[in-house]
Amino acid sequence: MGKLIIFSAPSGAGKTTIVKHLLQKLPNLEFSVSATSRTLRQGETDGKDYYFLSAEEFKEKIDHNEFLEWEEVYSGVCYGTLKSEISRIWKKGNHVLFDVDVVGGLNIKKQYPDEALAIFVMPPNSETLAERLCGRGTDSKESIQKRLDKAEWELTFAPKFDIIIVNDDLEKAVEETIDIVTGFISKQ
Repeated sequence: MGKLIIFSAPSGAGKTTIVKHLLQKLPNLEFSVSATSRTLRQGETDGKDYYFLSAEEFKEKIDHNEFLEWEEVYSGVCYGTLKSEISRIWKKGNHVLFDVDVVGGLNIKKQYPDEALAIFVMPPNSETLAERLCGRGTDSKESIQKRLDKAEWELTFAPKFDIIIVNDDLEKAVEETIDIVTGFISKQ
C-alpha cells in the first residue's frame, strides 16, 4: 500500500501551484483527480482537472458508496474523491496526492491515519489572498467574496492538519514541502 499526501487550503493560497511543483519533482507521486458537480471552466479538461459530473451523476455515486469523501463545498456544488482513484494509483505502485477542501482532507486523514500526511497551505494574509483571487480573472466579484468568506472559516481548520506551510515565498514553500513529503514517504 502506498502513502497519501493531502493538500488543503483556502482558494487562492497557492496549494495547486505547490502540488504541480511536487508532481514535477517527485515522480512516484500521482495526482488524484477529484469529481465535481460544477461546470467545466475554460481551459479545463474532464478526467484531468476534475471528473465533471452532473448533479444527478454525483448523487448516484454517493448512493452507491463510490466516494472516499465528498462535500457540498458551495451551495449546490459538490466535490469528492472517488475510491477508484486511490485503487488506480496504488495499483501502479505510486503514492496518491490530493488537492482537496479542508473537510475532505481531514476525512481522508481520519480513514488513513498512518498512511496519510495532511498538509495545510496557509496564505501569508487575507489581503494577499484577495489579490490572488482577483488576479486569476476567472470569478465574478460575488464569487470572490464567497471564497474570501469561506477562507475565514477554512483557516480555523489549519491546526487540525499535520503540517502547516505558509506560502509567502513560493520557492521556499515548494522546497519545504518537498523535504517534508520526501521524509514522510521514506518512513516505513
